[in-house]
Amino acid sequence: MVFKEEPTGGEVMSEEKPKGLLSDWRIRIFILAILLSLVAVQPWYSSDGGFDSNLNYGLDLEGGSWLQVSLQGAVIQADVDEGLTASAIIEKAIGSPVTVKKAVSDSDQSRLSIVLETKGEITQSYLNLLGFSDSSITQRGDTYEITIYTTKQQLISTYLSEEFGSEVVPYATPDGIEYEIRTKADQETVENLLEDVNGFLLTDEDGNKIYREGVRTETRDLTVDILSEKFNALGLRDIPVRTVGDDYILIDFAGVDLTTAKEIAQQPGKFEIRMQVEGNNTRHVLYGDSISSVGIPSQQDGQWYTPFTLSREGAVSLQQVAIETGAVNDPNSHWLYMYLDDEEVYGAPLSPSAASSLRTAPIASWQASTGVDEDSKKQAEQLQIHLRAGALPVNVELVGSGQVDASLGGQFKMQAIIAGLLSMLAVAAVVYRRYGKKQILVPMVATSVSEVLMILGFAAAVGWQLDLPSIAGIIAVIGTGIDHLVIITDEVLYEGKLPPTKVYLSRITRAFSIIFAAAATTIIAMSPLVVMGFGALKGFAITTIVGVLIGVLIARPVYGKVIKEVLQEKGEGQ
Repeated sequence: MVFKEEPTGGEVMSEEKPKGLLSDWRIRIFILAILLSLVAVQPWYSSDGGFDSNLNYGLDLEGGSWLQVSLQGAVIQADVDEGLTASAIIEKAIGSPVTVKKAVSDSDQSRLSIVLETKGEITQSYLNLLGFSDSSITQRGDTYEITIYTTKQQLISTYLSEEFGSEVVPYATPDGIEYEIRTKADQETVENLLEDVNGFLLTDEDGNKIYREGVRTETRDLTVDILSEKFNALGLRDIPVRTVGDDYILIDFAGVDLTTAKEIAQQPGKFEIRMQVEGNNTRHVLYGDSISSVGIPSQQDGQWYTPFTLSREGAVSLQQVAIETGAVNDPNSHWLYMYLDDEEVYGAPLSPSAASSLRTAPIASWQASTGVDEDSKKQAEQLQIHLRAGALPVNVELVGSGQVDASLGGQFKMQAIIAGLLSMLAVAAVVYRRYGKKQILVPMVATSVSEVLMILGFAAAVGWQLDLPSIAGIIAVIGTGIDHLVIITDEVLYEGKLPPTKVYLSRITRAFSIIFAAAATTIIAMSPLVVMGFGALKGFAITTIVGVLIGVLIARPVYGKVIKEVLQEKGEGQ
């Protein structure tokens, strides 16, 4: 019998190899995020240009110019005499007196039947161009009797549109139909035009006339989208277009002088409609200046579509090309294609009813259908922007402009970098004074630097411009990040040293519960600035939110793991 010595507990423990940091999935994600950030930022140095990167800088850091434009328009609610309004529209178009014989509405007053009489010559195609496609003409000698089937909403929109020479778009609201006049229209002028057709402005519950200068929020946002789309097509993707209040838009042109900025803002996109001839060959039909108005995407019989109206010349041109190419007889072999800056944005054949109608008369009012699903809705909304081809939905007036010298922008950039470095050094000094240990200071500062790098990587990846408010947000993230790292460190160091594993897990869990609560509070506090878009403060809010999320989800859990390992290696454990 041989007796062997039983190994002690300590000897058993010494035989177990502790897992390395790289085996932790959080460490791997952290390293991957750092590498991706470096790839996105792409820092480099050249003897000619000095230090550079893939980061985009805003106006205040790069220099350049800015424009502020005001959206001209008015929103009203009104009522009119239907017969007089219809006669006024046709009278202005043909230049001859028009009398009203009869104006009748159906039982629910949603549909009108108006009979007019004139000695001026008028054709069905002319009525179609005025938007009265549902109409008929009877000629008796030298007198024309016109029967129009329409709505009060259409009459008011058409009448005001013809008088102001601009789009007038009706919107259904809980309080009734609002009419948005998309050009400058003071209250006195509007009331005088309404009086000519026995009309007037409606009043609210307090007896105030329903009239306000400006445009609806939807129109303001559409204008911003069109400007952004326009700059994208010009290769100027990094130009931010943001709203200031309800009726102003601010555009920053970093690195662009003021004269060039004004030329860019006034340059429309090139929109063209072409018709398929044979194979892939197409023939020009019209340009974007022949589109007089573009409606709001809507759904009808399950199909999403974008309505638009052609000018008289545009409608005649489309009819002529459709007849000459044979599209009126075989529409499926002769599709209509739309191009924006020579890029195809839509294509479809004429509907059988449209092809048949074009044989006898031009059509002004069209609908471009896109499909039935949610993607079709988005396509219809995008087509609305394309159809405008850089022509804004409302008239705009330049109310402010300015320029930041490039050297001054470079000075701001250098000052921002110095401010960031000074804040990091100040934080490092305070941390070292508190703990007096390099093994705590180095991981803490390295974590803060990594968070800044990941924020910059995110900005480079999404093409987001860095301006002074964004830099301020990064500095704020450094401060809040250090606060969180101090909480982790204090919880890890139990009475100045690492506690047993069970106690450590309990305390680190408590530390992160505090950190997540603080992060949630910060994100909630900053969210209104992002949603409501208060100018430059939006950049500050986005930077802060992105920085906090990067910190709590990636960097700070890694710091909690690293600091424990470092302190154990330095003999801080039990």
